Amino acid sequence: MITDPQGTVLALFLVFCRIGGCVLALPGFSSARVPEQLRVFIAGALSIAVMPLLWDTVYPAVHTSSGTYIGLIFSESLIGVMYGMLARIYTIGMQFAATIIAMMVGYTQPGSADILEDTPETSLSGFITFAGIMILFIMDFHHIVFRALIDSYTTMPFGGLMQMRATLISFTDTLEQTTYIMLRLSSPFLIYGMIFNVSIGFINKLAPQIPVYFISTPYLLMGGLFLIYFSIAALLSQFGQSFGSIYIGR
Repeated sequence: MITDPQGTVLALFLVFCRIGGCVLALPGFSSARVPEQLRVFIAGALSIAVMPLLWDTVYPAVHTSSGTYIGLIFSESLIGVMYGMLARIYTIGMQFAATIIAMMVGYTQPGSADILEDTPETSLSGFITFAGIMILFIMDFHHIVFRALIDSYTTMPFGGLMQMRATLISFTDTLEQTTYIMLRLSSPFLIYGMIFNVSIGFINKLAPQIPVYFISTPYLLMGGLFLIYFSIAALLSQFGQSFGSIYIGR
């Protein structure tokens, strides 16, 4: 029997603020294709599931915390959004790499509706991004995020002020690490595009009367699609395996 219903509800809502903030920014869950009611239900179910683990941490702070309850709601929501944004930065990096790949293989058609969001994107970059998100879900990336979120009650104690300097350092480290990973994944296509265009430039100098742009584009696209065919498995595998590294030490 619950002896303090009001304190239990208040403690549960504070847990919901941190987890709900994470779900609000988490890739896949925060997609424009996912209804808002479903996001609320997911966050509520997760909050109820982890509440027994956090009871001794959250419930005493509801009554003894020096800050106001509104301040706790604000700080807990910011911490949750921060942990969700780390994963979202990583997936945005995949969109960046997919756009580079599409440009290097000559797939520069006008952008169409994206599968995950409402932003315009080419079909090739949208396919690669969607495949990357699918691989993350297959490898249970959300388990890594939620485990780090539960551990955050130790690194970012409940009831205290959010450390903005540490948060900015986490964002910059994630951006730096994501940039290195995505440049490494797209480097074969960067090298391929550079070599192909330099070769076509030499051919154009040798035979300027030939319209090399119209002749070279089909070969550029064909070679790029063959390169994608042989490297897409390794690219997505490394993308999924490198995800856990962005939450190490957070």
